[in-house]
Amino acid sequence: MTAVTSVKLEDELKTRVQNLAAARRRTSHWIMREAIAQYVEREEKREAFREETLKAWEEFQETGLHASADDVEKWLSSWGSENELPTPKCQPYFCSCRAPRPRKAA
Repeated sequence: MTAVTSVKLEDELKTRVQNLAAARRRTSHWIMREAIAQYVEREEKREAFREETLKAWEEFQETGLHASADDVEKWLSSWGSENELPTPKCQPYFCSCRAPRPRKAA
């Protein structure tokens, strides 16, 4: 189902869209729909990545479990080789500058 939506464009942008549409042998309408679709898809992926990152950060804050950068780098460097390493195991975070965080009850 489609719905009609109006978008106000500055004259310069409207001209650019029209020029691109002519060069691509498409309509201005097609160019704008394609641009909006690509923008929305890209931003949805960016938002999903942001939410995944926040979830991972919250999990780390709760558990302290992590894989070290060195272990991950060694693992990634082994990809595609005959001696490919297994996924690094997560370890609790301990720092001499602070006490470990207690785990939250499930």
